Amino acid sequence: MIDVVALPQHDIGVREVAAMSARLSYVFMCLTLSWGILTYTGWIKRLTGHQAIRSGHMILATFTVATGFTHAIVFLLLREQGLDVFGIAVPFSGRLRHTLGILGLEIMTAILISTGMRRFIRYRNWLRFHQFAYPAVAMTVLHSWFGAVANGHLGVVWLGGITVLSPAVTLTVLRFMPPRVLTRAGLLAGTPAAAETQLSAVEPPPPPPRAGRKVQVSVDNQRCKRYGICQAESPNLFQLMEDGRLRYVRDPDTQSRAQAQAAARVCPMQAIQLQEVRAR
Repeated sequence: MIDVVALPQHDIGVREVAAMSARLSYVFMCLTLSWGILTYTGWIKRLTGHQAIRSGHMILATFTVATGFTHAIVFLLLREQGLDVFGIAVPFSGRLRHTLGILGLEIMTAILISTGMRRFIRYRNWLRFHQFAYPAVAMTVLHSWFGAVANGHLGVVWLGGITVLSPAVTLTVLRFMPPRVLTRAGLLAGTPAAAETQLSAVEPPPPPPRAGRKVQVSVDNQRCKRYGICQAESPNLFQLMEDGRLRYVRDPDTQSRAQAQAAARVCPMQAIQLQEVRAR
């Protein structure tokens, strides 16, 4: 005979709160990842015609961490088989799925804190640290799926978990594809190398500067995503620094006019503007 011990009503309510906060955190996490990629790459503007609001990424990330902490803290309220502070804060102190969840949440929290301190950190170092969000998301997804299976909620994983995660995974794969591949797919507004080669024979040469006029270069920092394609096209005019900044020549000489036009033409984000000004 198998004895079945019913959980107290208090614990049933606590577990319901834990499950709901976990599902909300999972959804917010996938939305945060998707919105961050769409904002960083500028694809949201190409798809909708409107510039993405960067603060939306921060708001979604904050909701993700807040609901994640709620999910962890409510386990302290369980009367039967409850966890202590050590169990919810220290990884490798319990089962594998708990370790994955703790590590994922703590990495996301560290990234969120570092965002508020970005002005004190070199941009490239901060960007590299920010990219730890991808393995953190992967660990949290595994934690969520293992937990759902252990609690008998496999249907929730198939119906909701995979459905919500699919756009985030697709955007992540596209995010790390070479720019030329994305250009051919129409996600970037550059001219593909193959098409550029085919058009080079019929494309007229850049017009010569008018007498007393020269070209002035400017870069829109909000649109520039530091892909470095301009540097590959015109290394004498554009240089991507180690800290993530783009250094460029604002007033190129007449001989560099064609290089400036080529860089502006191949920029995926169309962030380089050229303007003729009167020579002094």
